Amino acid sequence: MTTDRVYNVLFLCTGNSSRSILAESILNTEGKGRFKAYSAGSQPKGEVNPHALTELAAQGYPSTGFRSKSWDEFAEPGAPEMDFIFTVCDSAAGEACPVWIGHPMTAHWGIEDPAAMEGNEIEKGRAFAQAARYLKNRISLFVNLPLATIDKLALETHLRQIGATEGASIKQPKAS
Repeated sequence: MTTDRVYNVLFLCTGNSSRSILAESILNTEGKGRFKAYSAGSQPKGEVNPHALTELAAQGYPSTGFRSKSWDEFAEPGAPEMDFIFTVCDSAAGEACPVWIGHPMTAHWGIEDPAAMEGNEIEKGRAFAQAARYLKNRISLFVNLPLATIDKLALETHLRQIGATEGASIKQPKAS
């Protein structure tokens, strides 16, 4: 890992309509040009959840130009080569993923699905705000890692620890 390049990061979720979209927008802003974030899903819903876009706009993040797409787009020839892949929903973490070019580092950063919140608009808005906060906290920890000076084993440990921070939806698997 070096500091003079842009790192490609793919956030995966099953539907690619909420959490992965939030993470993509947040990292593209918080990464300050050091990271290029993408998002995709194993079974994309075909549309982005409007609550996700509303929350991004409310927090001052880009909220336009997003689309719900399949992770197959990132496994095809000519796709950007990923340095990191983070699953942000538990079901995507358990699925058989495509073979990724370049063998990126992976970690599970699962949080509860804000789109599954049942209730009024205020309650749904709170769920999206909470999901965005958890993702922003994780992304902040990630972008502040000393990527140029940390060894692979330590980096893997840090990535797993980030996924276990506040809001983690499931316990992280133990290192083998």
